Amino acid sequence: MYSFEPNEEQQMLIDAVEKYAAIDLRPAAHDAEENRELPKKLINKGWELGLLQASTPEAYDGFGERSAVTGVLAAEEMAFGDLAGTLAVMTPSLFATPILLAGSEEQKREYLPKIIEGAWAPYTAALIEYSFNFDPNELKTTAKAQGGYVLNGEKVFVPFAKDAEAMIVYANLDGVTQGFIVKKGSAGLSISEEREKLMGLNALPMYRVKLENVPAQRLGGASGHNFELILASMRIASAATALGVAKSSFEYAKNYAKEREAFGVKIAQKQAVAFMLAEMVTELEAMRLLTWEAAWQLDNGKEEAVISAYLAFTGAADMAMMVTDRGVQIYGGHGYIRENPVELLMRNGRGFPMLLGLAIV
Repeated sequence: MYSFEPNEEQQMLIDAVEKYAAIDLRPAAHDAEENRELPKKLINKGWELGLLQASTPEAYDGFGERSAVTGVLAAEEMAFGDLAGTLAVMTPSLFATPILLAGSEEQKREYLPKIIEGAWAPYTAALIEYSFNFDPNELKTTAKAQGGYVLNGEKVFVPFAKDAEAMIVYANLDGVTQGFIVKKGSAGLSISEEREKLMGLNALPMYRVKLENVPAQRLGGASGHNFELILASMRIASAATALGVAKSSFEYAKNYAKEREAFGVKIAQKQAVAFMLAEMVTELEAMRLLTWEAAWQLDNGKEEAVISAYLAFTGAADMAMMVTDRGVQIYGGHGYIRENPVELLMRNGRGFPMLLGLAIV
């Protein structure tokens, strides 16, 4: 059975991430959202924490082994500071982690060392498509064997696509979802000039990507790979970042309720507010345990990890919407003001059900 106590290395990493989130990410979040831009030095500082490097074996110039549990612990703490900044720091993992999990030995040696050794660089991945009933296991983007492979379709919400050195594009190959490596400047690859305009996450540059007979290299080589494990890793990462956003909103709301007075008493003593806070933290703790369990199962090769990851993702997405909405409610009219941090947390929290594939652990 897994332990609820982080080991020494995990605790050191969590402490470093927590400090970065509190000192760097959180103070910059509002201005980054309003200006639609994250300072490059902010991303670089997050990259220097070495989250991806610590998940990559020494054979590929990293200094650790991949652990989904460690990944979710770090992702939650970082998202507590700011979701857009967290996703920006973690964007190269969208490319590197699937290669680590499912790439051929040749692909690992070609890509991983230069990502791990270098400064932060925009390597990314494209999963999401515009579709009312979007299903990552039934993609509209197609791949066909044609000498190598060629891709056709359209992707949306692709972070840093405009400047990406390379990206993994997920496509339907004979009814099965597979990842394909597409290099910068490939023939038939076009990226929108304008960024996506969304309710939240405006500090994170995301673009639409069109593919017209784009040549690509299959992840894992000719035999391909098991997409379920990659998808489970994405779902767990999304759940972890949802925990961070929800925890941030809860902490703001709790502290405000303990300070704000109405009719001579602190509003935290009002039954309606006290019940809301209790339900918020109860759901938050429940989803944290579910996310940890799914990560532990994934690390230990349990068959049920795929189902647990799905439950964690859907449960945490609903929880984040509830908690961040209640955070605004507890602040009252002041919570609706653009300057208030809980307003941004609610907008970001609303996006989790739609934004699968923007993080991976």
